[in-house]
Amino acid sequence: MAGEHGPIEQPRPGAAKSIVYMISSFALRLVQFVLVVVLGLVGIATTVIWVGIPILLLTTSMVRGFGNLERRWVRKMLGTPLPPADRAPVEGGVLRRWRMRLVDGTTWRDLAYLLVAFPLSVVEFVIGLASIVLVPMAIWVAPWIGWVHGSLAVALLGPNRAERLRVKAQQLQASRARGVDAAEAERRRIERDLHDGAQQRLVAVAMNLGRAKNKLDREPEAVRALIEEAHTDAKLAVSELRDLARGIYPAVLGDRGLDAALSALAAKTPIPVEVTVDIEPRPPAAVETTAYFIVGETLTNVAKHSGATEAQVKAWRTDDKVIIEITDNGHGGAEVRPGGGLAGLADRAATIDGVMTVVSPQGGPTVVRADLPCTW
Repeated sequence: MAGEHGPIEQPRPGAAKSIVYMISSFALRLVQFVLVVVLGLVGIATTVIWVGIPILLLTTSMVRGFGNLERRWVRKMLGTPLPPADRAPVEGGVLRRWRMRLVDGTTWRDLAYLLVAFPLSVVEFVIGLASIVLVPMAIWVAPWIGWVHGSLAVALLGPNRAERLRVKAQQLQASRARGVDAAEAERRRIERDLHDGAQQRLVAVAMNLGRAKNKLDREPEAVRALIEEAHTDAKLAVSELRDLARGIYPAVLGDRGLDAALSALAAKTPIPVEVTVDIEPRPPAAVETTAYFIVGETLTNVAKHSGATEAQVKAWRTDDKVIIEITDNGHGGAEVRPGGGLAGLADRAATIDGVMTVVSPQGGPTVVRADLPCTW
């Protein structure tokens, strides 16, 4: 449904599909245009004698049906990610349902598309035939025409602005909820690490020092052993606290930026990892932290579960976002499962309105990509 989709971007279709689309669509558009225009005019002209009402009822249904057909056709041939029309449910009698369809903006946008698409299809048909013969037109003109038509379909057949704003609000609400859950999970992890690690070490230090105090005068050799044990525990506690602090926010990330931090992660990975970073200017701290932990967790999963012998990490910046890609040559099959590690990384990206995708066919390779906005 449209309500489940965000803003739509039109990809650039291939030359072959664009040519086939432009040629094969002409007959379909001709039939649609003739039926809609002729039946619509006849229905309007004969409304005064009641004959026009069933004709207009049929025309309205045809417009909606043709609109749904065009969404599927454009989606298949041009790769436009158009969702099915999100039409409000209609109840009641025949005339009531017709009246509700007439006030539905989607119906009128479907009609506008059908009326505009036919004259365009005439031009596209000629260009499609010429592209079969002329190679330059097939390579450069046909894909551009396909992109223009896909953009028109997005404008008229896609969700309207109010729908996009509603979807955006839903996404932000879901992102906020995931952010709260992620923060709570992180708080519990820190609490558990403190309780099971550094806190136990410090308790042991205190106990050993207490025992050493009691034996200070009577057993000096035993006191020495207790102090040495307490000293060892204290050093371990400091190390564990340092690791915990590094897990919250690594010092190298704050001091030297994402390039040095990702290189340090790659150096700790047991398989060779090639790192390419081109991020200037430096993004906000929240983006750097999110990117760092996504790469770190992904490389850990690669080393443990993928069977890969090498991996690549690429990070670059566009005008408004940082993009991270981690690729490995493992056996593939990775999925974003509820409650799994990849789902947790997706939730972490969502806290700053980012999007993470995983492409991992059986046999590999696996590509994990995160698009992290620098403004939100």
